Amino acid sequence: MSLNSPIEPDAARPESVEPVTLSDRVNAVINPTADPSPDAAAAAKFAEKTGMPQSRKQNSATFTQPETIGLFGSRKDSFSQRYHLTRRGKLKRLTQIAQIVNQFDIVHGLTPIKMRLMLEALGPTFVKVGQILSMRSEILPQSFCDELSKLRADADPMPYGTVLQVLEDEYGRPVGEIFEHIDATPLGSASLAQVHRAKLSTGEDVAVKVQRPGVRETMAQDVSIMRTIARIAAKTMHSAQVVDLSGVVEELWDTFESETDFLIETRNLAEFKRFCERYKYMDCPKPYPELCTEHVVVMDYVEGISVSHPNELIEAGYDLKEIGTKLVDNYATQVLDEGFFHADPHPGNIMVRGGQIVLLDLGMTGRLNAKTRSVLKDMIFAVAKQDSPALADGLLRFAGAEADPEDYPALLADLDVIVKEFGTVDLAELDIAAMLTALTQMAQRHGIEVPSTVTTVGRALVTLEGLLDEFIPDVNMIQIISDHIAASTSKKDFAKDEAKSLVIEGHQALHSLLAAANELKVASRMLTRGQLRVNMEMVGSQEPIHLLANMVNRLTMALIVVGLFIGSSIVYYAGIKPVIFGIPIVGFLGYVIAFILSVWIVFDIYFKGRSNKKR
Repeated sequence: MSLNSPIEPDAARPESVEPVTLSDRVNAVINPTADPSPDAAAAAKFAEKTGMPQSRKQNSATFTQPETIGLFGSRKDSFSQRYHLTRRGKLKRLTQIAQIVNQFDIVHGLTPIKMRLMLEALGPTFVKVGQILSMRSEILPQSFCDELSKLRADADPMPYGTVLQVLEDEYGRPVGEIFEHIDATPLGSASLAQVHRAKLSTGEDVAVKVQRPGVRETMAQDVSIMRTIARIAAKTMHSAQVVDLSGVVEELWDTFESETDFLIETRNLAEFKRFCERYKYMDCPKPYPELCTEHVVVMDYVEGISVSHPNELIEAGYDLKEIGTKLVDNYATQVLDEGFFHADPHPGNIMVRGGQIVLLDLGMTGRLNAKTRSVLKDMIFAVAKQDSPALADGLLRFAGAEADPEDYPALLADLDVIVKEFGTVDLAELDIAAMLTALTQMAQRHGIEVPSTVTTVGRALVTLEGLLDEFIPDVNMIQIISDHIAASTSKKDFAKDEAKSLVIEGHQALHSLLAAANELKVASRMLTRGQLRVNMEMVGSQEPIHLLANMVNRLTMALIVVGLFIGSSIVYYAGIKPVIFGIPIVGFLGYVIAFILSVWIVFDIYFKGRSNKKR
């Protein structure tokens, strides 16, 4: 039976099962380790009868304890419970990490090459860490970032038997019922997954991407260790130079969690396939959703020539400049027009087949909303026109309404430096990737949060630019992107965009005006009832007020001292008893207190005067 054929209505009815009593159902819930309930058996029998594959996730769902609620709230599923992390396992992994780190002798320093090799030895988690750090020059020197950009996720291949076992666990039935043949030699083997060429029982030639068993659990264990280290570092190092390590760790986990869910890649393939239908020269593998699970992706097998082999492309009759031009122009369409783009366009992911450019591995993609795309275009032209205020406006639009830089003149001064560096060149020679990196670093110094997708765009552009420089050097990526922006902003499109922007801004202004009128109504009501209070703050007035307060305090103390001296003298001449040392006791105490206060005033004036001079 064809995997794509619909199920007949009669076949959709499970066979009848024996009736289940209430006590049986209660016992099945209270004692989950007992035999599966007749309901579960019926569901399994139904799946077997219809021939529909069940994923491991679906098979285990019947036997896992569902989320519960109680009198004191819901039962929380912690990170450690979800990925079966134990303290012993974390200590074992920490020991492995320590041994590898010790081999590279990091106590005596790390060179960029040693750091790259060490991360590769530590496994997929740290490879991903290095790939993220390669785009964070505010954390590492540029030489380290350049070296870490060479990190590859290649790994020793999984045994063929392991691949077959994973497939059987995912589908819940023998592999031979789905595949007529699976090549034992993998097409590629990475730290995350392995790809094999196969043939379906229905005759289609496909590529099967199988995730390595336990790779997500290993990653979760490493991330748990990193979180602990990040928390300790945040408590012990309070220097302003310390970056947000916790943020880097969470960014790492979010990226890896999405990459290890192959259902996300399946959806990306289907969406990108629909995008490619509008362009005869672009394509991507077609997925088979009914055979895809969280740990397996089945897609069309693509046999072509990689762009990393330009000589073979030339021998096959292809024009390298045409390939490069169409590739970059389509990529500009993905980023600036569609807002859905391939985030890892390295040579291994781009092939040419039958006159089409085929993009592979849609596990890493990026998305840009309309606002971000508009800001990116405006910022590129702001740099080209050397317009620092327009560039600052673009950065503040990234941050949103809450953006309020503490030192706006300093922000403009830093932007002037970037404009002089990138804006003095011709637009065709503008290095957009380097410009985005510089802007991101500068924005972080001023507390402006740039969307992470912009960093993804910068990383993808760097990758694409490196590909062109090495294999198709005659193609100017920046010129093509600039021409694309200019062509996409025709007068008609510009008028539409302006009209749309005017409508949106007018809508926001109207709501703001109504809100202001409502606030004015409330203020007038409070004013008529005598309930209105005004809080006024004079900027820069704290220091003069503080000095004035000190002067008043000293003057008050001086008046008290003078009063004590005068009063004690009057008591002395009046001869009021009792007397000590020939002086009335009341007068004597007055003299002592006045003397102590006088000395205190002198010392206060002296020491505060010295501290002010040091400033």
